[in-house]
Formats: sequence, structure tokens, C-alpha cells
Amino acid sequence: MRHDDATLPGWDRRLHTHDGTTHPVHQRGEGPGVVVVHEVPGPTPSVVAFAEEVVDAGFTVALPHLFGDLGRPPSGGYLARTVARVCVSREFTALGTGVTTPVAGWLRSLARDLHERVGGPAAAPGVGVVGMCFTGGFALATMVDEAVAAPVLCQPSAPFAIGRRRSADLNLSPGDLETVKARVSAGCPVLGVRYAEDPLVGTRFDTLRRELGEGFLAVELDGAGHSTVTEQRDQHAVDEVLGFLRSRLVLPGTA
Repeated sequence: MRHDDATLPGWDRRLHTHDGTTHPVHQRGEGPGVVVVHEVPGPTPSVVAFAEEVVDAGFTVALPHLFGDLGRPPSGGYLARTVARVCVSREFTALGTGVTTPVAGWLRSLARDLHERVGGPAAAPGVGVVGMCFTGGFALATMVDEAVAAPVLCQPSAPFAIGRRRSADLNLSPGDLETVKARVSAGCPVLGVRYAEDPLVGTRFDTLRRELGEGFLAVELDGAGHSTVTEQRDQHAVDEVLGFLRSRLVLPGTA
């Protein structure tokens, strides 16, 4: 994975380390915290634009740089090379079922750190985590930590939807799934967003409905697009995500 010294204008850059793994993180904004986890092939201009929309909506956004080149537009070759790299990385699981992606531990640590940076438990019920595409299910894995109060899964696409079992898999170990279900039962809902005919999501929304019941809030857009808040951005999807974050992270009387 590429870790360079690139910066985003107007964003503060720092490094976050957990369990021996370090990634750059760009942070900007004020208010409750939201971790925006970029999709494959990396933090593209449209991912950054979405993160800035979240900042403008009144949140402090942490944008980790996990792979790819900061600010590079997507292309076929760039996408293929990045997929090849993440498939062999020990941080990610692209094909395995019934396992939690290893990078989830790093993201949980980042979520806890962000919550403390924006004032700790007294400032907000927790932080939000928005994952998308390959990282869509990562948001579900982070809610094992109680610092995460608003998990958002935009077109979750890992493990790759090859075959019935992988298409239905949530990229979680059985133990983590039980923890997620307990948190949902205790009042922490999960928001999922996808285009209804997107084949990359597989049948995961069916699994989420079965496992989480009414605690899974689904936004399903017409058509066969993929990137709901970035490359094929849909305003309704963006509005639903921002509304969910506000409802979960802004304390009563402070909106």
C-alpha cells in the first residue's frame, strides 16, 4: 500500500498507528466525528468531495488513506492494479468468508481516537463510519467498538461476490456478528445504501435484513449504478446518509 507525503488543501494531515500498522489520516471540520473510508482504487476526487460535503454538514471528518494515490482520478488500469494489491495484502480480505477484515482493528482505533479528539463521550453519542464499495462492510466491523454510533454501508462489496456464499457474506467473523447484532438490539441501527441492480453487492442486503431485522435501514436506488455517494453520486443517497449521521450523532437540543 502506498503511503506518501501528499496532502489535501485545507485538511490537517497526521499519522495514526495501531498494533504496528500506520496510515495517513486527513482531518477537517468541526462537530461530531465521522470516519469516511474511501473505496477502491483510493481517495479519488469524488471521495474527497463527498468527505467535504460531510464537513459542510457540520461534522469533523477523518479521511484515512489506506491504499491508492491521494486525489488520483479512477481509471481502468489504476483500478485493476489497486484490486491486485489489496487482494494480496494481509490487511484486507477480498475472498474469505466468515472472517473480519484485519484492518477493522485499525479503523476501530481511529474511531476511538477521533471521538476523543472531538471532545470525548460528553460531546456526542459516538462517531460515524462511512464505508463504500470494497470498504463498505468495514463500517459494520467497526461497530464492534461502542465508540461507533452511526455505521453506514455504501454498496458493501467484500468479499467479492463470486458464488452464492461470498455474495451473502458480511465480512465478519461469527463472534463479531453476534456483537453487532447485540448492539443493534440495544438501539444502534445500521444504514445501508445501494443501487438495486448492482451485482457487486451480491445478496448482502438480504443477509443484513435477516440478521439485523428492523435495525437495518436500507436505501435502495433505482438502476444498476454502483458508487452511490461518489462516482455515480445520487443526491437522495447523500441526503439519507447525512440525515442518518445527524440523527445518530447530534445531541438533542444541539441541532
